[in-house]
Amino acid sequence: MKASDFDKAFEDGNDVFANLDLSQAKRTTQTTKRINVDFPEWMIDSLDREAKRVGVTRQSIIKVWLAERIENLNHHHLKQG
Repeated sequence: MKASDFDKAFEDGNDVFANLDLSQAKRTTQTTKRINVDFPEWMIDSLDREAKRVGVTRQSIIKVWLAERIENLNHHHLKQG
């Protein structure tokens, strides 16, 4: 996919995750800290289905979703501030 097509899809609000390989994604300016989280089995099944659908690992989908949620919360708090 051309970068311009990717940008347009993103700007149009389309799902662009299928076009990304997030398996090695890192924020190079931040250190990593490992944690353990227990999830109910139904949630793991849902995570695995979505990760498979977009072609990434379970860990990647969790990271992306959490990052999106945190970003939305931060944006919301800035608007209120």
